[in-house]
Amino acid sequence: MQRVFRIAENEALAANSIVLTPGHILLACFLEKTGVLEEISLRCNIDLDLLRAVIEPKNSPIFSDFFTVPVTEEVGMFIEKPITYMKRYKQIYINEGHILKALLTTNTVDFYLSEKDKKIIMALGTTSRDMITHLGNYNLRDIKHPPFIRKVKKDDYKKLIQFVKKYFSEEWRQTIEKGFCEENPTIYVAFEGSNTIVGFAAYDVYQNKKCYFGPMGVHPSQRTKGIGYSLLHHCLKDMKEIGY
Repeated sequence: MQRVFRIAENEALAANSIVLTPGHILLACFLEKTGVLEEISLRCNIDLDLLRAVIEPKNSPIFSDFFTVPVTEEVGMFIEKPITYMKRYKQIYINEGHILKALLTTNTVDFYLSEKDKKIIMALGTTSRDMITHLGNYNLRDIKHPPFIRKVKKDDYKKLIQFVKKYFSEEWRQTIEKGFCEENPTIYVAFEGSNTIVGFAAYDVYQNKKCYFGPMGVHPSQRTKGIGYSLLHHCLKDMKEIGY
């Protein structure tokens, strides 16, 4: 998203626009050729030169912490929406799904898109993706300074269930609870010190689906420290050994 915002700024500057608009952000999403945004740009029949030509500032410029150039009041109000989505899912980064959903639901880019394009963007940009991978050539990554991580024990039940319920969701609590019903639960936990749970990850527990990783969660204050990375790779190692 940092790249998308910088592309939007460059597009505004290249057009000698005194202010950045929602249209520039939409244009930048089509120009960012990675991940789901690349698929959206391929599936939507958008003439980017025409889009550039019709982008016009409509009101006085203001300033936003997210941009280095002045933005319209629309952008200033719009940017609060993806932040709301991010917080709703207890995340700490704005992603492309948050931005695309905000662009479409705030009606700030209706002028630039057909109803067909809106449906494509919403379907591709804001729904879960099936990220199938083959673990045949997988090797456990070098995990530097990992926290203490191990498979759950039956004694962890109450503490982990409370952790998941407090920091994540009721659905995830139910999923992990069902995972504990198995004879050998496929759940890993990360600890700070010897007793405080700071994260968890599981596989083969979601809706009783095999070969399925998740859910995974880390305490908000402990994120970006490599705990989720370590939890993921402990699970992937097991999943490869099973033969997935």
